[in-house]
Amino acid sequence: MKEDKIRKNKEFRSVYRRGKSFSNKLLVLYIYKNKYNINRIGISVSKKVGKSVVRSRVKRLIKESYRLNSKEENIKKQGFDLVFIARHSCSDKTYKEIEAALVNLLKKVGLLN
Repeated sequence: MKEDKIRKNKEFRSVYRRGKSFSNKLLVLYIYKNKYNINRIGISVSKKVGKSVVRSRVKRLIKESYRLNSKEENIKKQGFDLVFIARHSCSDKTYKEIEAALVNLLKKVGLLN
């Protein structure tokens, strides 16, 4: 949904500035409490990851693995802005590897059961 996404540069910057960061080999996660009672997600993939085709693929994989793992019964807390940043090593990874990295980060933060 539209309101579930972080789109504006200002919103991304405020999450980077005020939020806490967690990372693993594939992804970096910035998390910050927002004033809504839903979790909003933003995905950032820099040009270092690859050409546009590769970047779009990585974005799709992150988005889909978040969608499948963020069902109401899985997520403990609501009301956070989550910004996922793909690292260069994401470019040649499979869906399963990216999903494992994402789940690992969400568990680190304490959002997943």
